[in-house]
Amino acid sequence: MPIAGRAIFTMHTHNATPFTPKTSVMTTPTPFRRLRRTAVLAVGLCTSALAWAADPVTDAMQVANVPYRVAMFKASGPSLPEAVQAVTQAQQAWSAFGSQFGSQPPAPYDQDTTFADSVGKVTALYAQAQTELAAGNALAAHSALKAIRTVTAELRQRSQVLIYSDQIHAYHLQMEHVLIDGKAMLEQPKGLLLLTAQAGALGYLAQRLASQAPANLAGNAEFAALVAAVGASVGALEAALLAQDMAAVKDAMAKLKAPYSKLFAKFG
Repeated sequence: MPIAGRAIFTMHTHNATPFTPKTSVMTTPTPFRRLRRTAVLAVGLCTSALAWAADPVTDAMQVANVPYRVAMFKASGPSLPEAVQAVTQAQQAWSAFGSQFGSQPPAPYDQDTTFADSVGKVTALYAQAQTELAAGNALAAHSALKAIRTVTAELRQRSQVLIYSDQIHAYHLQMEHVLIDGKAMLEQPKGLLLLTAQAGALGYLAQRLASQAPANLAGNAEFAALVAAVGASVGALEAALLAQDMAAVKDAMAKLKAPYSKLFAKFG
């Protein structure tokens, strides 16, 4: 179902391929909050009325996203000091963003009465990540940082602003559903069928990583290779599910995260 009104897909190019209306990629209802968020974002990404324009808030948000990606990568790495340094740099970038736009953002965010609250939530999540790192809990710090992506994606979506990073975020949410909840699915009597449905949703989102890439990325050989690797990892899972090969399914699931992480670290 298209979002009411017009959405602004913010890119640094005017040659990106317009979105095509699609139905929700979720095939069955689920109680998992993770999946609901994926469905909501996917509906937003499939809106049919799009205006191609840039705005200073979204541009600044994407600038702050660069050190954020580094922080996400470092927080899951072996060096705690490097993680602390990376999170500090991302925190400073977000602080600069908040100082410039947090209280009175210009259009298209000027009608969002909860904009400042969302900026504050991100600030609090960075502080939480720092606290967890200080306690040596890198896993909890990484979880706090992951939550930032959802807050910023929802912030943009409320003002009907979409960026390519939202495509990667939607894929990530569904991938985590497959990895985390997929294990429980496989223990059910029709587990392979249940997981096949969710792998299909993941495959759809993987295809959009390529089809919805802006021209400046689509022509980048490194980007194309990383997106192809993501697609191949999903294809391996789908092939294993089609063959009803439980061992191959588990092996393919274990290999989903690495190609995604490489894509996110460079282009997320």
